[in-house]
Amino acid sequence: MSTGGGVWKALERGASIGCETVQLFVKNNMQWFGKPYAPNDIALYANELAAQKFSCIFGHTGYLINLGAPPSDNREKSIKSLVQEINFATDLGIPFLVMHPGAHLGSGEEACLAQIAAGLDEAFAATKLSPVRIALENTAGQGSCLGHKVEHLAAVFERVKKPQRLGICLDTAHFFEAGYDIRSEKIWNDTMQEVDSLIGLNQILAFHLNDSKTDLGSRVDRHAGIGEGKIGKEAFRHIVNDARFDNTPGCLETPKSKDMHEDVENLATLRSLVK
Repeated sequence: MSTGGGVWKALERGASIGCETVQLFVKNNMQWFGKPYAPNDIALYANELAAQKFSCIFGHTGYLINLGAPPSDNREKSIKSLVQEINFATDLGIPFLVMHPGAHLGSGEEACLAQIAAGLDEAFAATKLSPVRIALENTAGQGSCLGHKVEHLAAVFERVKKPQRLGICLDTAHFFEAGYDIRSEKIWNDTMQEVDSLIGLNQILAFHLNDSKTDLGSRVDRHAGIGEGKIGKEAFRHIVNDARFDNTPGCLETPKSKDMHEDVENLATLRSLVK
């Protein structure tokens, strides 16, 4: 949900169309840094949160952040930007921020994984009093982005000094685009078994429920409305009815216009599939 007009507006918008879960950006997602919230902003947010019955509110980090980059000014900015976002999330009482692991930009997977873990260590050390966790998101694997294999996420868990500050967020479109054919219930279960054995299902903090405009294994990240993409509506039936995740929040990241009618339709579609 957009925070245009104030961070509390994201909750207002979510409540207006019957959301149970809202994901938001804690600052402009295309800028390195933002202004800290004024006390009045935090109060308005707290009032809106208390007035509604959301099951979970969580955040997503800005798109400029790339902890996997080789040493550079941008990597230093990425760490500082992440620290600021963790502090903003702490101020709002948001439990976790979803983050794409990072891209190696030519340095290779091993170097990238080491950089991601080191960057997280630095960010966690700078925010050691914060309870906010980082939920690493699986990716489509576009360009040199890591995270398109479950083992990439597991490798970061193994390397960080404080894995208790980590979790994962699983995106259905990204799985499909990375080559996991989750249209099959068997492959969905096999994939969740892989997550369980390498990381643990208890580390899944949220799901992004998105259809894909691009084909299986395309490695191109383009989201579509539920049932309007290559995954198809029927595949979401076994996903939303997986009893292991009855209490795990999920949200849409599908294309929409200002009046949010697409969100209303997509939520209705997903809810119609729940047994």
